[in-house]
Amino acid sequence: MDDHVTTHQAEDDARNENILIYLNGRIVPKAEAVVSVYDSGFMLGDGVWEGLRLYQGHWAFLDEHMDRLFEAAKAIDLDIGISKDAMKQALEDTRAANGMTTDAHARLMVTRGVKTRPFQHPGLSRQGPTITIIMEHSRPSIPRPIRLATVPHIRGLPMTQDPKLNSHSKLNCILACIAAEKAGADEGLMLDVNGFVNTTNACNFFIVRKGEVWTSTGDYCMNGITRQKVIDLCRADGIPVFERNYSLVDTYGADEAFLTGTFGAQTPVGDIDGRQIGDGEMGPMTKRIRALYKDLVARNVER
Repeated sequence: MDDHVTTHQAEDDARNENILIYLNGRIVPKAEAVVSVYDSGFMLGDGVWEGLRLYQGHWAFLDEHMDRLFEAAKAIDLDIGISKDAMKQALEDTRAANGMTTDAHARLMVTRGVKTRPFQHPGLSRQGPTITIIMEHSRPSIPRPIRLATVPHIRGLPMTQDPKLNSHSKLNCILACIAAEKAGADEGLMLDVNGFVNTTNACNFFIVRKGEVWTSTGDYCMNGITRQKVIDLCRADGIPVFERNYSLVDTYGADEAFLTGTFGAQTPVGDIDGRQIGDGEMGPMTKRIRALYKDLVARNVER
């Protein structure tokens, strides 16, 4: 069996050793981009983040990403302290400082900031938020379809930790990824509280059955921007698409399966729990949706 691959695997790029990173209004070399051990993000995973992708000098679907970031911050009662326009400008300043034009990925992170004492209460974060933008040269390099393994870890109910939040608290998903790797797979397929197929530990999940595209109801998964773009593209192009409950039985018998995310767009799945999906390669529907998405990004860049 070949080595594990990840859905965020990228080509090595030596330029990433010398990137500049945005940290609280300053753009500094990687070695200087450090935060306190008292930071809420480090200490408690108290923060939210976004991943953005640069195409031809333009951050794809930037407004949607900003809306999701600020909505998540409001949900956890975190005052980002700057406007959406100021955040966009920080992103642009960091891009310009790094001279990046395309094939770059940004991770924009906001935590509740440095605490006065090492305890949980959010009132101990009194110095304002920590805002960081890590921007890397990044061209996806996923050598084969992804292998998934179903894991016991689930995406839970919203009164525990709402799966729609892109929070820094990712331990549940990390444990799912570890379980999948222990089973010889690349990523974990997570079920919802009712046992229906939901998402993977890092991406949204789709199957194709008899010309129809299925994904989960969305009740227990990250409200993925790429996920929604795929649903919208299918509807616009006359492809039957359903947000529905479906089981592992439906999944194992699928003609195709693929993942969606900002980094990899649409990544084919070749194997789930040792069952080959379709012919184990990227299927025609996945290729069709990939082409539609590529055109959508190009139109977004032109605007």
